[in-house]
Formats: sequence, structure tokens, C-alpha cells
Amino acid sequence: MDIGARVAEARAEHGVTQAQLAAATAMERTALAKIESGSRRVSAVELVAIARELGRRVEWFVEESPPALASYRGAQEGVARQAIDTKLESVARDTEFVTGHCPELVARQPDPLPCPGTPEEAEELATRARELLGLAPGQPAHDFSHIVSAIGLLIFSVDLKEGADAGTVLLRRGGVAVVNGHRLVGRRRLAAAHELGHYLIADEFSLDWRISAEAQGIEARLDRFARALLVPAEGLRECWNAWLSDPGETWRDAAVRAASHYGVDMATLARRLVELGMADGSRANDIRHVQTKQADIVEKNLVVRQDLAPVALPRTYARAVLKLYRREVITADRALALLHGTFDEAALPDLPPVQESEIWNVTS
Repeated sequence: MDIGARVAEARAEHGVTQAQLAAATAMERTALAKIESGSRRVSAVELVAIARELGRRVEWFVEESPPALASYRGAQEGVARQAIDTKLESVARDTEFVTGHCPELVARQPDPLPCPGTPEEAEELATRARELLGLAPGQPAHDFSHIVSAIGLLIFSVDLKEGADAGTVLLRRGGVAVVNGHRLVGRRRLAAAHELGHYLIADEFSLDWRISAEAQGIEARLDRFARALLVPAEGLRECWNAWLSDPGETWRDAAVRAASHYGVDMATLARRLVELGMADGSRANDIRHVQTKQADIVEKNLVVRQDLAPVALPRTYARAVLKLYRREVITADRALALLHGTFDEAALPDLPPVQESEIWNVTS
């Protein structure tokens, strides 16, 4: 690991010059330049100061990245990194540490499935995914992060404001996805389902930037997979017909109920209805413009869910971190960092007091 190169990378991403970083860390600029070029070693005290100033943990500079991230970074050399890239790397490092102590988190990772080459194959992949997740035919996929963690994909939601909707990286075992929690709930869920598709076909690293024609084709088929996963054909047909046959119910009422039932936005629902031959272009356009009102929620007794609202961690991951803290494998500060601000120190479990005999064993 070239620590100097990582210092230069972090400094550039933070948008400061060598002179500015040197001044902030009480170093000579020439000393910092030598560290970055590899002609001078960095002391532990200096590295801690640099890490604090650049908003990185020390281990980011000294530990190898997960292989997929290292490969991606090499392929993207010279390309400005996005906020989601940085967050995904941080989450991947944290997850590799936790799963290294708690391998059961990712023990049920499935073997890679074939990449869908047609819309029909995307539908088949969705059917297989629902089986892996233990979803009954037609059952909505609520609490998405929790159910996918059962097969080794850990989904984190953070508020990134701008940039990609989501990204995924395969780890040495299992995988992590980061969803941009700034999006609305339906878009967050669709992005998470899309990233599950990448995980199942074992893409080493993926962001939702769609560049090449081939990438666009794969992304489009995984979009189809995501819609089929969240809005299964069998369930939608049955529910849609039942809602429309209810006296007094209109297509708008059915759309409001369907979007709530499956946890998708109106654009996703409209696209799915067209795919299944249940709506023409004109009706689909009408559905895209439907807005669920508070009156709909009250009168139709709808459940309002905020799946993947930021900051959100997989429950299995959070339990594993707390387990490590209880076992005193990690300190309180390390536990809070791994929990990404979802806990404060008072919320951590109480540890048993140290026995006097243990104190003497340590100090004697």
C-alpha cells in the first residue's frame, strides 16, 4: 500500500493544496511533498493529523481496498470521483471488517446467476430472486434492506443530495450497496432492487451511470428485473382486477392502491402495467401524473412506509457491530463509527464492570 499516494488522493478529493494541508497539520510543505512522492516516511502522529484534516480514518491510508474497489479505482484513474464512490468505499471497508469477525452475515451468498440478455430473461431472474428471498408469489417486497441481507447483500442508505442513485461492490464474500437516500422512497426502493440485480449476476463494481451502449443494455434489463421483483406480474394482475371491480373504484384509485401496496412510484407502476399489457400508453401517461393525497391515505387506509430513509443500516449489520462491542472486540468510538451516526454513546449497550482482580492482572 502506497501511503503517500493515498494521502495525495485524499487531499485532491478534499480540494486542498499541499501548502494548505501542511499548514493545517503543522508540517513543512516540502515534508508533505516528500511523503506524497514516497521519498519520506510519514510518522503515526503525522498520519493521524492528516487523516483528521481530510476526514478519513487512518486505516483508509494503510489498509488495502477490497479487490473490486482497487480494480475500479485503477480503471478510473484521472476521473473525478463522485460522493457515492467515496461513501461506497468507506462502507465496503467497514463491512469487510465486521464480516471478518461475523462471517455469518454473508454466509448465504448465492452462486452467480446468468446476466439477462432479454426482457424475458430479466423476468426470469426476478422470479429466481424472489425465490431466494423467500417471497411468496405476488407478495410485496417490503423492508427491502432486511430481506436482501439474508442472502449476503448489505444495503446502506445515506443522504448524498446529488449524484448516482446507488452503487454496489462485491466483497471477498458478500456485497454492499449504497443507495442515495435523498431520492423519494419509490426511487430508493427501485434503485436498491436494481443493485440486487448487479449483486446476483456478480458485477464486481457498479454505479448507475450509464455510459456505453452495452452498459445501457444491461442497465435497462436490470431495470426490468427491478420492476418485476418489486411488482410481480401474478400479484399485480390479481390485485388490479380486484380493485377495478370494486364498485366506486376508478383506475386512479387502483393506481394509488397499487403504488402503496408494492411500495413503488407512479412512473414505475405505469411502466410495469405497460410491460404486462395491462395499460396502453395513454393510460400509463395518466398514471404517471397521479399524486397520492393525504385523503387517499386516510380513506383507503393505506400504510405509509419510508423504506431506506437515510441514514439506514441493515439490522443484521448493526446487530453484528453491537455484538463486537459487547465482546469488547471494538471500542465505543469504533462502534459509533461503524454505525454511521445512527447511535450515540448513550445508546450503546452497557458493558459489565471490570472486576478488581482483572484490573490487578493488567497493572501488575
